[in-house]
Amino acid sequence: MELTKIRNLSDEELKHQEKTSAEQLFRIRFQVALGQNDGVKKLRQLRKEIAQIKTVARERELGIHGEAGEEQQASPAKTKTVKSEQEAPVVEAKAVKAEKAEASHKAKTAKVKKAGSKAGSAAKAKTGKTKKAAASAKKKTGKAKGASK
Repeated sequence: MELTKIRNLSDEELKHQEKTSAEQLFRIRFQVALGQNDGVKKLRQLRKEIAQIKTVARERELGIHGEAGEEQQASPAKTKTVKSEQEAPVVEAKAVKAEKAEASHKAKTAKVKKAGSKAGSAAKAKTGKTKKAAASAKKKTGKAKGASK
């Protein structure tokens, strides 16, 4: 089913279509497991269809896109103002979320670098070499430095 057709369905029809697609997916998976069917293409198609249906349902739940009938009844001027008012907080929230994610990523990277340098210096103190140098020596000789039989 195409995305435009999915968007034109009502909420009840969406739920019904999702249930029937999920049931078909279950049956095909069962047949594939038994070796009766090689429906790989159909499996992919059904998974994609279910994902599209769930996406459209979630969009409607959040108010991003309403039902097809509701959008056509609303006047174009009202739709544009409502849409721009709704997009502004969403864009700001996404920017704040991205900044937080970037800050946490930088903090994690700094922790990893710090832990790596501590581990390298500890290995250097024991063997006189860093972990990387010790690992390359181990690869060359087949055993770790200082290891005996």
